[in-house]
Amino acid sequence: MSKKTNSIPVNPMIAELSEHIFIGRMTSEDLLLYEQLETFDNIKQSHRDEYHLFFLQEKGTTTIEIDFQKYTLKPLSVIFIHQNQVHRTLSFKNATVSILAISNENLNVEYSKLLEDVSPAKPLVLTQETSSIITEAISLCVKVSERKNEKLYHSLLNGSCNTVIGLVISQYLIQSKSLDKLSRFEIVTKAFKELLERNFVTAKSPTEYAQQLHISSPYLNECVKNTTGHSVSHHIQQRVVLEAKRLLYYSDKPVKEIAMELGYEDYPYFSRLFTKVAGMTALTFRNKNLE
Repeated sequence: MSKKTNSIPVNPMIAELSEHIFIGRMTSEDLLLYEQLETFDNIKQSHRDEYHLFFLQEKGTTTIEIDFQKYTLKPLSVIFIHQNQVHRTLSFKNATVSILAISNENLNVEYSKLLEDVSPAKPLVLTQETSSIITEAISLCVKVSERKNEKLYHSLLNGSCNTVIGLVISQYLIQSKSLDKLSRFEIVTKAFKELLERNFVTAKSPTEYAQQLHISSPYLNECVKNTTGHSVSHHIQQRVVLEAKRLLYYSDKPVKEIAMELGYEDYPYFSRLFTKVAGMTALTFRNKNLE
């Protein structure tokens, strides 16, 4: 395992990318040439990014670990990685991968809002037709990125890359219901999950979320359980323990300090909660994930 720090590292955009956009296509052979570079080593260690990241797997396979789950990207699949997700790249096998990284300020405002609704993403398998369209759009972006002397270079690069992102988002939306087709239970559950992501450190009880949604706790629990199969408390605990796992994995903070950071002054309670949800103690989890 890499040297511990006091927080999960956040990879910035590469300094040379003044446009705060990266678009490129890489093969396994290209990646072998980069393996000795510090920037390549960074992606092999668990980290967060300060940008939005998209992968399109064109050939071969790429194995990625996202929040302690491994995903293998196979040909004609795409994935979006949220800025708050801890991830690392484990391997490339005979791979051709298109990668798009874009900062918040360059992302279309509408797309930014839509991406907030995309659940922590799993690889999305594309049809041959859709994959061809996205591949062609990426090829255009790559060509535009090389024309740095164009008078409208930034606008052209920004616009073409946002077109790719829009195509990817549309595929995620196809597999989810539009808001006007959601049931009342699903709408409440969606609102709860959005609140949970923003407030899990400070709000630990179903009542606090119900109050923010202006509904009763029993009704909130009914909605969430009907939609997801799990109670509100289950989702709160899972989100807290996920963040604890991230901090245990990458920082050298004592478990008691992590508990405090996540809003638990009662350390014994936090310890019992972690063990119940994770199936092992916090220290066991940390030691298990040492490399």
